[in-house]
Amino acid sequence: MAELLHLHSADDPRLSDYRDLRDVQLRQSVEASQGLFLAEGEKVVRRAVEAGYTVRSFLMAPRWLDGLGDVLDSTQAPCYVVSEDLAEQVTGFHVHRGALASLVRRPLPSVESVLAGARTVVVLEDVVDHTNVGAIFRSAAGLGADAVLLSPRCADPLYRRSIKVAMGAVFSLPWTRLPDWYDGLGLLSDAGFTTVALTLATDAVPIEEAVAGVERLALVLGTEGHGLSARWTSAADRRAIIAMSAGIDSLNVAAACAIACFTAQRR
Repeated sequence: MAELLHLHSADDPRLSDYRDLRDVQLRQSVEASQGLFLAEGEKVVRRAVEAGYTVRSFLMAPRWLDGLGDVLDSTQAPCYVVSEDLAEQVTGFHVHRGALASLVRRPLPSVESVLAGARTVVVLEDVVDHTNVGAIFRSAAGLGADAVLLSPRCADPLYRRSIKVAMGAVFSLPWTRLPDWYDGLGLLSDAGFTTVALTLATDAVPIEEAVAGVERLALVLGTEGHGLSARWTSAADRRAIIAMSAGIDSLNVAAACAIACFTAQRR
């Protein structure tokens, strides 16, 4: 059972994992160096713990204790109980989703282990917005994708904002980073996947046509704004487009991923 520790100072060193959460660069630096990540909200915290991640600590106000009582009973990690005003002082924002937890990261699995048994995977090239990464994970998990692969420069799926938007899907959907950007799609081809790039290239065909009859499918999506690089566009086995109207040429990458996953699920 978690030990409940009532703290009263924002300067308490035991709260260092939660301090200044608005500073993205600071959070990324701290998380990378200490091997931790943060989960926010009752559902997300619960899903992280149920997925087997080791808890470093919890942070919550007294009124949040009952909803996570069973989770607290399942771990020996300390639970720092603070007033809501103190929680806001420590984190730099209003903690309105019930709880925070600091958890230990795991080593990333190999690409081969993530792809084993997968039929549909989503591959992201340099998607740098944490909200988009979280939304992609939620759509991919909910619409039948089996795994997600990220290029080395993609945003962190275990950043607090990504986890929050994904509603914890990052804990249930297998994922890892490609070790090499340049030949990243070649790894998928070698594993027996047909790579379909979402692009406005002139030879792109409707997404329904591009995925038809494909047994092992890799849906490839590019960065916000510029889309896929020329390297990945040309390296893909097929190029696909989502039919648009009203003078709109494309969708946000997270929305495009949802449509592509829905279409792939129906193939």
